[in-house]
Amino acid sequence: MSVYEISRIKDLTGSNPYVGRGIIIGRSPSGKAAVAYFIMGRSENSRNRIFDIAKDGSVYTRPFDESKVEDPSLIIYRAVAPMENHLIVTNGDQTDTVYDAVKAGKSFRDALMTREFEPDAPNFTPRISGMITVGEDDFSYEMSILKSADEKGSACSRFFYNYPAICGLGHFIHTYQGDDNPLPTFQGEPKRVEIPENIDEFTREIWDNLNEENKISLYVMYADLGSGTVETRLINKNEQR
Repeated sequence: MSVYEISRIKDLTGSNPYVGRGIIIGRSPSGKAAVAYFIMGRSENSRNRIFDIAKDGSVYTRPFDESKVEDPSLIIYRAVAPMENHLIVTNGDQTDTVYDAVKAGKSFRDALMTREFEPDAPNFTPRISGMITVGEDDFSYEMSILKSADEKGSACSRFFYNYPAICGLGHFIHTYQGDDNPLPTFQGEPKRVEIPENIDEFTREIWDNLNEENKISLYVMYADLGSGTVETRLINKNEQR
């Protein structure tokens, strides 16, 4: 297998019943910036969620039924935050950590060096994060995963990746390798994936290949940096019902 092989999202998620939460960042064949974020859940508390887009373009996780909320601490947060020449996407409240740090002149890495994996023993769910940075003529993106260094949660291993934006190519990182107890943490580097030109095609491919029982919500954004045109797609399983 070539290290430069590019996979389809369906080939990476279709056989995995519990991918967890996932971030995809890349570039369409024509050069558009592409971002996708999805969440899955096994418990009633986790599944009781929807995505909601605010007026400023931020994406929040919200309870679908307020009366059923048990513990909001790790499931309610801002997942996507636009700011000036950046777009931040994460699977937790570290979105705000990155936002505040970058606004103060610090880096994506600086921000995440202050955080660690989620305190949900025995799973110790990784914190996954990404950030697009737009320059004068192009953009690049960074990704990170913070995960437990051992089965006891005694220390945090932090991994950072920097990518140039290449047409037709993206990178995919997610929280879990599969469905087990405890949940097995994602291993290796972010996976190289194909970014199609059409946002609806990409949205369908992601959503249709997430496990039907466990998938909850999906957000996809394509941005033409030349014209400033932004397209978004949002699917909430609870609202589909």
